[in-house]
Amino acid sequence: MLLPFLIVGGVGLVLLLISLVLGDILDHFDVGDGAISGTALSVGLVVFGASGSLIATTGLDLIWAYVLAIVLGLVAYALSALVVRNLTNSSDGVPASAVGLSGVARSDVSTSGGEVSLDGPGEIERRLAYSDAPIAEGTRVVVVEHVGTRVKVSAN
Repeated sequence: MLLPFLIVGGVGLVLLLISLVLGDILDHFDVGDGAISGTALSVGLVVFGASGSLIATTGLDLIWAYVLAIVLGLVAYALSALVVRNLTNSSDGVPASAVGLSGVARSDVSTSGGEVSLDGPGEIERRLAYSDAPIAEGTRVVVVEHVGTRVKVSAN
């Protein structure tokens, strides 16, 4: 009676552990073109198995254990898929452009380099900078180009 729930929950737990160690396993096999999250599917299977096992032990008819386990598993899948998608979209992999931000030269800036502090959201450290013309330390600057971690500035 509990065996199907235990098997499905166990498979979900193994897939979840693999996903935590190796990343989303369905990404490695190109399943669903990213529409299906292996991590979310694993969570849904674990919740199905666990909730089905718990409901089956309460004395309800077996059909209700399956119905409630399926509903709870689908809800868990949907919620975890939303969380996984939001975390993926909020990844720090792509830095925000600093073009247009103003700041202050913290050292002399020239074509070979220098440092600036910018007045923008999330700008708490100095950035490496360069410019076409020499800029003295303490001069107000504006970012005209952003390449990798360096910014090209001009005097403001």
